[in-house]
This record gives sequence, C-alpha cells and structure tokens, in this order.
Amino acid sequence: KRDEVDDALLEYAVIATRSNGKWIYVKHRQRATWEIPGGRREVDEPIHMTAERELIEETGAVAYKIMSIGVYSVTTDTDKSYGLLSYAEVDKFDDDLEHEIGEIRGFDELPDAMTYPLIQPILMEAVKDYKWPKKKILY
Repeated sequence: KRDEVDDALLEYAVIATRSNGKWIYVKHRQRATWEIPGGRREVDEPIHMTAERELIEETGAVAYKIMSIGVYSVTTDTDKSYGLLSYAEVDKFDDDLEHEIGEIRGFDELPDAMTYPLIQPILMEAVKDYKWPKKKILY
C-alpha cells in the first residue's frame, strides 16, 4: 500500500497501460526486449507526476486516464528499491512526438522477450488481480 512506504523511498514509476483492449509495451531504442512503460523519478518530482511523465514520454499518450495501484519493491542481494505501480487507459497517442522508445505495440498477453522477466509478470498480475473500486479514482 502506498501509505505504508515513505514517499521519499519511491524511486520508480511503472504504468501498466491499456489501449483498445491491448496491453501496451515499449521497446527502448537500445534494446531488443519489451517492457512496461515507466522510469526513474526526477529530483523533487511527485511520484504520481513521474508516472504521468513516463507514460507520455514512452508512449506519446495525449488522451488518457491514469491511477495509482500501489507500491512494489524489488530486492537484490545488496539492495531494496521501491516504485509506484500505476494503471493507465489511453484513448489517443501522438505519433509525431519524439520518443526515447523505438517501438510501441499492443499485446493480448505478456510478450515473450521481456526486459525484466522476473519483475514485469508479477507487476502485471498485481494489476490484473487488483480489486477495483466501484468508481475508479484517477489522478
């Protein structure tokens, strides 16, 4: 839950994104694998703004709704990091934007070649299993 982790610890925002009934994944220009849109928080940036900025930067979304799902953590042998998991529904993308992303594609299920295969499936399951309120609160 978002209120159980100090906001200052949230370093990343990941946005599970849907458009036209498909899950949107992006491929960075320097990689051959697919990933959920997201990225690192900038200094003094509210974490929900990180999610919105990364959604726009990585997909070109111009008409969308976005909401917070919760906080996730990733633990390695030497470190533990936290991020905000959000969900977005995109109605329109701007194809003329300059993306840091080389390709954007919609999938029915998880792509085979994923950048973070140990993390992304867990995050997607959390979104799919999320107990949606009767009225979605979007920020």
